[in-house]
Amino acid sequence: MDSAARWTARLEIIAPLTLFACGLWVFAFTPTETEQGFVQKIMYIHVPSVIVTYLAFFVTFAFGIAYLWKRLLVFDRIAKVSAEIGLIFCAMVLLSGAIWGRPTWGTYWVWDARLTTTLLLFLIFLGYFLLRLSVQDREKEARFSSVLGIIGFLDIPIVHKSVEWWRTLHQPSTLFKVQEGAAKPAMPPELLYPLLACMFAMLLFYGYLLLLRWQMEENQDQLHEALAQEVS
Repeated sequence: MDSAARWTARLEIIAPLTLFACGLWVFAFTPTETEQGFVQKIMYIHVPSVIVTYLAFFVTFAFGIAYLWKRLLVFDRIAKVSAEIGLIFCAMVLLSGAIWGRPTWGTYWVWDARLTTTLLLFLIFLGYFLLRLSVQDREKEARFSSVLGIIGFLDIPIVHKSVEWWRTLHQPSTLFKVQEGAAKPAMPPELLYPLLACMFAMLLFYGYLLLLRWQMEENQDQLHEALAQEVS
């Protein structure tokens, strides 16, 4: 068993257990927020999903550049599977945000700057996979999708800064705020610590999915190469 397979096997156990432990902590032991009530607990899904979305699309961005530079398919495989995971987590961000918005804003959706730019991010990477499905040549698929993945990632700084650049209903940074020139926690420790733990658990889960899907993608490419050699 190679190192990637060993880590996948370990994370297959560790990641779900960590998620379960965080869920137990949040729903059984974390205090209910005074203003929003129980619905505020969706923050422990929403914010970690945002972090994983940012990371996943950054990996796609970085390995897209690496592929265009070195033209090695291993880089494209990593970019592809990370974009796939990022798209799922981006959908979770939109869905959990809509559920959170209903009791706080009175509606599931508004054309708020943060929501609109996040929806745009989702649509760009949905197009990323439509592009991959429409191109038959593996090298062209990797090259074209690398360019789109790089362009798509450039929306993330806009998403992140949108609450500062435009008038918006969306709240500012959930984790930290700047006071007197220094970054300080934006919430009390009894809410902050479980949120950080949930972020860590989600990142572990992302690592597990990335390794699992990368190995599947590698096996698929090897199978296609073997079939092409037999046909030729």
